[in-house]
Amino acid sequence: MIKPDGVARGLAGEIISRLEEKGLKLVAARLVRVTEAQVMDQYREHAGKPFFPSLSAYIMSGPCLPMVWEGRNSVAVVRRLIGATNPAEAAPGTIRGDLGMDTGRNLVHASDSPESAAREIRIHFSEKDLVEYRRVEEPVLYEWTG
Repeated sequence: MIKPDGVARGLAGEIISRLEEKGLKLVAARLVRVTEAQVMDQYREHAGKPFFPSLSAYIMSGPCLPMVWEGRNSVAVVRRLIGATNPAEAAPGTIRGDLGMDTGRNLVHASDSPESAAREIRIHFSEKDLVEYRRVEEPVLYEWTG
């Protein structure tokens, strides 16, 4: 998900391009204002932590762009592409390392496991929102072992 700072800074296209250039496939996206219920569900593991109230307020402060990406090992690939939570510690070449400045405004959220991804997808999308198609370069992206 592109957070409010990423949307406000006009970085949605750059972020999407980086994921597409890697070979990931965008299968759902929507520009929304996230509700309190969605924030509570998405970030439930952080509820009760000192930073949670400011995180919640921030996520609800402007439009976000939740997305669903597919590809082999997509969760691990996306996490690697976005970089460390703290942009000051994120490697150059990552989204946060190149474009972010502050942990509290680190541009993007990414699921930390396939299980979290499945749960978070259900928060923002229904099954009918997910679009199936084949990227033209798929045959050259992956080594198929049939």
